Amino acid sequence: MPLVTSKELFEKAYKGGYAIGAFNVNNMEIVQGIFEAAIEEKAPLIIQVSAGARKYARHEYLVHLIQASMEMAEASGVSIPVVLHLDHGDDFDICKKCIDGGFTSVMIDASKHPFEENIRITKEVVKYAHSKGITVEAELGKLAGVEDDVKVSAKDATYTDPNEAKEFVARSGCDSLAIAIGTSHGAYKFKGEPRLAFDRLAEIQAKLPNFPLVLHGASSVPEDLVEVCNKYGARIPGSRGVPEDMIAQASKTGVCKINVDTDLRLALTGQIRKVFHENPEEFDPRKYLGPARTAIKEVVKRKMRIMGCSGKA
Repeated sequence: MPLVTSKELFEKAYKGGYAIGAFNVNNMEIVQGIFEAAIEEKAPLIIQVSAGARKYARHEYLVHLIQASMEMAEASGVSIPVVLHLDHGDDFDICKKCIDGGFTSVMIDASKHPFEENIRITKEVVKYAHSKGITVEAELGKLAGVEDDVKVSAKDATYTDPNEAKEFVARSGCDSLAIAIGTSHGAYKFKGEPRLAFDRLAEIQAKLPNFPLVLHGASSVPEDLVEVCNKYGARIPGSRGVPEDMIAQASKTGVCKINVDTDLRLALTGQIRKVFHENPEEFDPRKYLGPARTAIKEVVKRKMRIMGCSGKA
């Protein structure tokens, strides 16, 4: 089965009242763990590559790892629709390179610019992407936190304005929109009780009926993973992130795509630290990357169930 765009997947997710997990990859073990989870859960999949991951692992390697994983899924008898997505592309050039290099979806994140400039840059990417049959995600509003090259202080974070969202989509032509309703990039989350602005989400949906919305920064680190990370030195600052019941609620109310990155990094790092804590002399990569891959798989399976996309492939 070839790679697909997000268009059909989002239509099904919106009608079905579930979200699709968009998982960031950086190396082979992460790719393998994600695909093993998708096969077991029979879930559609969005594989995300950030600019940093693309630079680290090389575009060509990641594309071929994903193609190989899809072939193995087919061989196992499970047909999984997969989107290959650029996460947080910050200019036209990187979006074009990914489109030309086999990606089926790109995100242009021009949210750091003023409203009119955000629209101008997004329209430029949309025009090129649509000419190639590729879908485009854009962002309006600013999430606090840090993820790769995305760094926004709490004082500069802003919620998405529902009226601006409607105008932005109409004028830019984007296919999905990442909104800011209280989530935050990275492991550090909230000083107080975490809350998502579901009233604002409802206002945005009223302005953009049947339009796919996206949540970034929605990490919800399970307690067993917290225990492993904190016990073996990969400590998690602040709160544990967005509660899982809030993620489930968002998934049922028009959010079609939820990004997952921090949880995967913590699962990987926690297991590697555990192996070296228990056996400081270990030097076989298979002995510490193997358990890390399994940890990735278990986190992804949990996310898919919370979002409601298990069994939707």
